[in-house]
Amino acid sequence: MKRHLLALAFAVPGLAAHAAPAPEQKMDTALLQRTDLAYRFSELKLDSADGQRHYQLWIARPNHPAPAAGYPVVWMLDGNAAIGALDETLLADLDNGKAPLLVAVGYQTPLRIERVGRTLDYTPPRPGLTEQKDPLTGDPSGGADAFLDLMRERMLPAVSARAPIDRSQQTLWGHSYGGLLTLHALLSRPWQFNVYAPASPSLWWGDGAILKERDGFAQRLGEHSAQLLLMRGGEEPFKPREAITPSAPRAARQLVEELGKVPGMQAQFHAFDGMSHGQTLTASLRYLLQKRFVE
Repeated sequence: MKRHLLALAFAVPGLAAHAAPAPEQKMDTALLQRTDLAYRFSELKLDSADGQRHYQLWIARPNHPAPAAGYPVVWMLDGNAAIGALDETLLADLDNGKAPLLVAVGYQTPLRIERVGRTLDYTPPRPGLTEQKDPLTGDPSGGADAFLDLMRERMLPAVSARAPIDRSQQTLWGHSYGGLLTLHALLSRPWQFNVYAPASPSLWWGDGAILKERDGFAQRLGEHSAQLLLMRGGEEPFKPREAITPSAPRAARQLVEELGKVPGMQAQFHAFDGMSHGQTLTASLRYLLQKRFVE
């Protein structure tokens, strides 16, 4: 299994070491055209509360019958890219395992990554700033809470109308800015999901704004319990366009160690040796699915 995972991660088109995918790279839709898989795909479209962003969800339901409590569900951010990380073998393994419902939360675009929309949706607001702008691109930012509300209030009911869901078994996965959102969800509302799986989260964003959200986390968690699986490539810099240094993973490891000491929390760090930032998208999603639902 692990051998297949590594081979597929390195085979992703356009992901040479340390290189980001081209901005205009198209989404890989080959899997969605198949009718002979262990999962059946359906689509769901909806808009943001302000009508400015247009989402497309791909719901992958296993052929395996739903458990009495409903399917465990994995919410996959950057859904257009996440679909390309799946394949026939992985879906068959999942259907023979715990068979989760997979929900790829993407955008209505043919592109693999919708950069402007995700910049707003996946970044937390920074207190004290009158204008919320992304420090890397200058695009509007700070819409994470509105997006998480949309997931809870509209996406969850719409998906559960299509397939029975076990709401006590919900996993949130995201990569890069999606990993930032996943950490923000854990630290600000640890009850919305029960497993949080950020991959290569942008800890540098906003001068480490996400790290400040640790304050008061134990109180917010309260009597709830949650699991954290933080993943990172061994060959990626701490900040974009920065040289790679051996100490780069330190902040991620320290965060996992600190959160793991909070009562009710289980926290784990996993490194993908030799992998760049881009390569960890596919590798982390496949690792999460295999580890949680197959092994």
